[in-house]
Amino acid sequence: MKRFETSEFVVNGAGRSVPLFCDRRSWRPYAEPRGVPPPVVRVERAPRSCREFPASGDKRAPSLREAIVRANLHDGATISTHHHFRDGDLTALQVFEVARELGLRNLRWFPSATFPCHRALIPYLEDGTIRCIEGSLNGPLGDFATDGRMGGPSVLRSHGGRYRAAQDGEVTIDLAVIAAPCADAFGNANGLRGAAACGPLGFALADAQFAEHVIVATDRLEPFPCVPWHIQGNHVDQVVVLEQIGDPSKIVSGTTKVTRSPDRRLIAELAAAFVEKAGLMREGFSFQAGAGGTSLAFTIYLAERMRAAGVRARFIRGGGTKVLVEMLRDGLADYVLDGQCFDLDAVASMRDDPRHQATSPFTSYNYHGKGNFASILDLAVLGATEIDLEFNANVVTHSDGRIQHGIGGWQDALFAGCSILAVPTFRNRLPVIRDRVTTLCAPGALVDVVVTERGIAINPARPDLVESVRGAGLPLRSLEELKAEAERLCGTPEPVAFSDELVGLVSWVDGTLIDSLFRPETP
Repeated sequence: MKRFETSEFVVNGAGRSVPLFCDRRSWRPYAEPRGVPPPVVRVERAPRSCREFPASGDKRAPSLREAIVRANLHDGATISTHHHFRDGDLTALQVFEVARELGLRNLRWFPSATFPCHRALIPYLEDGTIRCIEGSLNGPLGDFATDGRMGGPSVLRSHGGRYRAAQDGEVTIDLAVIAAPCADAFGNANGLRGAAACGPLGFALADAQFAEHVIVATDRLEPFPCVPWHIQGNHVDQVVVLEQIGDPSKIVSGTTKVTRSPDRRLIAELAAAFVEKAGLMREGFSFQAGAGGTSLAFTIYLAERMRAAGVRARFIRGGGTKVLVEMLRDGLADYVLDGQCFDLDAVASMRDDPRHQATSPFTSYNYHGKGNFASILDLAVLGATEIDLEFNANVVTHSDGRIQHGIGGWQDALFAGCSILAVPTFRNRLPVIRDRVTTLCAPGALVDVVVTERGIAINPARPDLVESVRGAGLPLRSLEELKAEAERLCGTPEPVAFSDELVGLVSWVDGTLIDSLFRPETP
């Protein structure tokens, strides 16, 4: 029996097969990297009046259960949460415990990201409390979706794509529960103080602005006004005080520590050398690097070159880390514009240093806005799971087709002036450079440079970059050469067979479908 209805498939502008109709919704196929004009929509939301709320401004509910009852949820409703606590989130589980107790069924969960701690929600998927998840899927949840066990398709969007989906009415959020380390009874909230301080709350901005009903859950209630307000109380219906909303010590994970691998360090050093020799490292430049181990090492090497050259960045886009905080303190940057903190040094810096500013997907990444910060960046250094000979890239699955990673800000940051993918030539003896990526997450037109431990490949569509490093002594190679070398070492991998069972959809930044995810066939 089909779990959800799907129409006939069409071939999109990237040559991938995607449905025009799936799970009671119409979808538009991907056309080209710069997107198609947004649909003309008028998002209607329930009217609000101050007469509905206490004149005292005190919006507190006595318990999370009572607050959810007052939200008048129904079967099939959409509930959203955010991921600023990363693997230390404790709020989402409390929300769905209450939902199960209330007998709610077939809920759609719309998180800004998921982490291994959310494996605790698998029983809620199995018993039908949660029907499907539209958000990044990691580890156990990724396996659950890949195996076709979810009641609806997993829809994977970038951070900017998630904001856009709520703004455009593509997703209607019935209830948003925003875990705020610090809040007042009116609903003003931030993430800078309290036992659970986690940094900015920008990933919850779309939820606050566009959800039908908004609950702020906090474990530190302050007198009005709670400032600065990352979340404005005028968007909030209720406030609930919980014993604990999250464990900030688990913001840091294995993927947010500087790599110790000699190969990965070489990749990072080559990337920094390319940035300097290509003339991208210049007074007043800007950059974004991820919080993965290789990206952190790249930032350290780049900082060393900046010190030696006496170069100062105008701004650095976070994920905030200790590395960026030290660059700010050392005068290597004027500002850090931070969408989420990846360690507690960054949390303290944002609290204490006005040059460390909170941002959100609206300002940084939303593609249906009046511009965003991503395109202002001079360069972005990111990772990938696969790259093909056309510079197309994958960040969601590995070559086995299993969903293991979210998109995050990866798609959005590719619109920087120079996008660099820093990757090894192989992982677990499987080549990273392929004839065709298993899952298409970004078109090659937006990937400018690929840096590996065995050389640097520049997209032929960027002759300016080729010319900028001519004679610079860098190990320039073609993707074909890098692929051949990896296959000499590891062998040519066998292709993975896929069933015709659709398990997920990959959205581009404009809301069009860039690829479909099918269940891999087991041997």
